Order: sequence, then C-alpha cells, then structure tokens
Amino acid sequence: MTTRVRLFVTLVLLLPGIALAQWGPRRDDRVPRTADGAPDLEAPPPRTADGKPDFTGVWQGFGTLGGTAAQAEPEGAVPRAGFANVAQNMKEPLPLRPEYKALADERRASGGKDNPEAICLPMGIMQFHTQGAPRKVIQTPDVLVILYEASMGIRQIFLDGREFPANDPQPWFYGYSVGHWEGDTLVVVTKGVRDGEWLDIFGTPLTDAGTYTERFRRVSYGRMEIDVTVDDPKAYTAPWTVRVNQRIMPEQELLEFVCNENNRYFIRE
Repeated sequence: MTTRVRLFVTLVLLLPGIALAQWGPRRDDRVPRTADGAPDLEAPPPRTADGKPDFTGVWQGFGTLGGTAAQAEPEGAVPRAGFANVAQNMKEPLPLRPEYKALADERRASGGKDNPEAICLPMGIMQFHTQGAPRKVIQTPDVLVILYEASMGIRQIFLDGREFPANDPQPWFYGYSVGHWEGDTLVVVTKGVRDGEWLDIFGTPLTDAGTYTERFRRVSYGRMEIDVTVDDPKAYTAPWTVRVNQRIMPEQELLEFVCNENNRYFIRE
C-alpha cells in the first residue's frame, strides 16, 4: 500500500489567485494614498475613536502570492516562524522534552499525513498565523474577530476585561483568548486549547497545558508584526518566541473556502 499526498499547501496558497466570480476590488476612501494614488503602505497606522491602533483589514503573510518591493518581509531580532517548520529560523533547536521530540520526529517522518488540516479539522492558531491564505480582522472596543479564509476559521479575542473561564471549560481548537493593551501593543493570552495540536506541517506539538501569548503591533498602515510566545511545560522545558509578519491587502475581500463532509487532502491507494 502506498500513500500519495496532495500538495495541500500549494492548494491553499493558490486558491486566492484563481480567477473566479467574486467580490471585486472596491475603492476605500479611508486608505492613505501616495501622490500617484497608490495605497501608501508606509503611512502611519490608523487609529480607533479611542486612540488605539486599528488592525481592521484584510491581511496576508509575506512571501505569499507576490507582493510589492515595499512589502518585502523585514528582518528582526525575533526569528520568523515558518509554516512547514515553525522553528526554521531559530538558532537553537526547540526545547522539546524527549517524549515530545520523539512525537515530532514521528509526525515528520510520516509526511504530516495526520495534520488536522489534512482531514478538514481546524489547524490551530500557529498554523493559521503562518498559513498563506488571507485573513480579515474586525475590531471593536470589546472584541477583535479574525476571519480566516483557510477552512473558514473564526477566532474571537475578547477585549472587554473578562477573565478566563474557571468552570472547567471544554478545550477548544482555538482556545479561549483575552487581550489587553500595553501602549500601542495588543497583548493576547490564549489558554484551554485541545491536546494534540500541530504548530506546523512537520508536526511540532502543543498540548492542553500550552499557553499562547501574542503581541500584535501595527507598525505602519501596510505592515503588522505578531510575536508569538509558546509556553507549554508539558512538551517544552522553556518558553520560546517566533514572529509572524503580515501585510495589508487594501480593498480586497476573502474568498469562500469550505472543507467539510469528510473531505481529505490525502488519498490512499
């Protein structure tokens, strides 16, 4: 018996470029512009009525589906996360405990065939961050909602001062996320994720003991930085941090991308 793997990463990256009937670009007068009328990606970030940076818009990771020279991915002190291998730019190996290092090696050796996204299950926060399809941010004073084009994922980050649920909550694929502001940085802490999450295609693990801490910064109109710290004492001996860079897609909308009814990216012969 052999296993043939469809290149679902390629599928995910290419779908937004397919020429299908869909919402077309619509001029948005709120977009800052250069003298020639093009979106001014280096303009200051917009702000909400209460003075906070406004993350509202359609965003996409750098290096996917083109982009302009002005949107070249910047280097920084924090290593950039990879989609296939979240730790690909880290100088030192991830501080995995031996049993979880063995699990990661087993997943990688299998070609990632059991990745949740490959069987139409939610891919988890880290893979959503690094995955190439666009995502739309909708921001209000009380909640920030992220609509992911990939698999039509939905995530809520509550900004209304609530505490994490203390009633033995059921673990969720995306966990429970609450955020607060530290100056112009939105700090988001997520707990209560399901056990067995994959942080990348290779299968870097996250357990139900894991906590994400994300620091969102809108550096300019055209660029957003997200530093993600993973703290999972069950799987790792120390926390570690990677960065995700996002670029704005002005005057664009998401496509419908549905993966359900036991669809699979993998076929077995």
